[in-house]
Order: sequence, then structure tokens, then C-alpha cells
Amino acid sequence: MSLALDLALCALILGAALATVAGGAVFRAVIFFITYGLFLAIGWARLGAFDVALAEAAIGAGLTGVLLLAAHGRLRRMQAGDAPPPAGLNLPAALAGAGMALALGWAWFALPVPATPDIAQALPRSGVGNPVTAVLLNFRAWDTLLESIVLLAALLGVWMLARNDDWNAPLGPRYHALSGGVLVNFGRFLPPIGLCFGVYLVWAGADYIGGAFQGGTVLAAVGLVALMANVVRPPRVSYALLRVAVVVGPAVFLLAGLLAAGFGGAFLTLPPALAKPVILVIEAALTISIAVTLALLVIGPPDDAGRSS
Repeated sequence: MSLALDLALCALILGAALATVAGGAVFRAVIFFITYGLFLAIGWARLGAFDVALAEAAIGAGLTGVLLLAAHGRLRRMQAGDAPPPAGLNLPAALAGAGMALALGWAWFALPVPATPDIAQALPRSGVGNPVTAVLLNFRAWDTLLESIVLLAALLGVWMLARNDDWNAPLGPRYHALSGGVLVNFGRFLPPIGLCFGVYLVWAGADYIGGAFQGGTVLAAVGLVALMANVVRPPRVSYALLRVAVVVGPAVFLLAGLLAAGFGGAFLTLPPALAKPVILVIEAALTISIAVTLALLVIGPPDDAGRSS
């Protein structure tokens, strides 16, 4: 039964991936991409990687799917997505994709199995009980710090798409929600639940499944629902609190690394006695920045033209 379930899941993942690439219409491809991400999340859960499954479902399928749907809607408003896709097979892209798949398959069978460090022996020195959090916030903190800065750079890139005349306008297009409709009710009902769940994920991530990326994604999702339901007003780029929220995560992370180096250690090398409280402070700050940044990436740049449409 377990083998049959795994084989069926593999077939669904491959089928959703094929439908995403060969689906034809953009909207259909986006829907299949979201479905593909959800199947992948189930696959990670079947492998016991529950943190990765949660991140894939929240970021890979959920938030990225919303981002692609928003981009599709923006293209339709600009009448740039009405052109039908070219007929026939895109031979260069197909050859490049097939070559990459063959190279990855060759690497899987040909390369030696890398020696994996025994994380269980080093875990007590990390200050947390969750090995994923220990790697992301302690042993490989450099990677996580750079990822948080990349998110900030991506947001700046999106804001640079704004026209000069729109710079002081509210972020994103105007959303239309029927008064008393389902979206408005969700916009009022989901944020309190999402806030509690997001905070729990961050707190529990120190020792169990969860963390800043998962909690921040949940907070971003419920914030977007409230915004699309017109329960909260879209912010402007000039809001000082908004700018502080975007940079507080990388700033606190960087400050913790500098303090560790200043007190005799190396950069981002946390002393075992203080590791857990420092990690919790970093995760709390990162959660704020991740939630706000992801939500702002989906909303898009200031768009006064889209607001008046």
C-alpha cells in the first residue's frame, strides 16, 4: 500500500510538471504549477522532511502561486497576455531541459555519496532542538543572512519598476471585494487565526517543526487576504514603519554576528550559553521582515494607474 501510494504520488508530480510546461495557456500553467508544488510538499512529507514540506507548500506553491496569478492579472490589464502562445514545440528549450535532466540523472548515479556530518553530536552546542533551525541560524547562518538580504534586494527591484509619477501612490493595484462577500469575511476572520499560527510556528521552530520562513509566510498570506478584502489599506513606500519592518531582520542578524565577533568569537559564531535566546531574537526579527517583504513582493510597486482602473 505504501509503495503504491508513493508510485501514485511520483506519477502525479511528473504529470503536474508536464502539464505546467506543456499546458499552453498561461493561466492553466500557473494552476498546474501550484498543484505541482502541493504534490511536492506531500512528497517531502512522505520523506520525513516536514520543515521542507511546510516551506514548499507555503512558499513554493502558495505565495509563489499568488505572485504568478498577480503577474498574470497585471499582464491582462496591460493587454500584454492576450497573445496566444506559439504553436509547436520549442525545440531549444526542450533540448536544454532534457540535457539538464540527463546531467542530473548522471550526477545522481556517478558521483560518490557525500559524507554527512553527524548533526546529533553538534546539536547540543546549537542551543536549539530542531536540527533544521540549528543549521539555518547557527551552523550555516551565513547562508540564511544572505537569503534575507536577497529578499530585500528583490523587493527593491520590484519597487524600481514603478513610474516616477506613481512613487507616492499606495502600493499595488486597487482590489475590488463585494461588501459582505466571502473575501471580505475571510479578510476579517483569517488574520487573527493566521497571526496566532504564525507566531506559534516561529516559537516552536526552535525545537520542533517551524521557523521564521514558515511563520513569516503564514503572516504574509493572511495579510494579503486582509488587503485584497479591503480590510486594511495598502501602504506607501514612504511609510517609515514599513521600511523599518523590511530591514529589521537582516539588521538584527548582522548585528548579532558582529557582536559575536566583537566578544572574541568569529562572525555569526554564537556562544552555546546564549545561542537559544539570540536565535529566538533573530527569528522574531526575520519573521517580521520576511512577512512584510513577501507580502510587498506580491502586491507589487506603487501603481496609481491600476488603482484608478
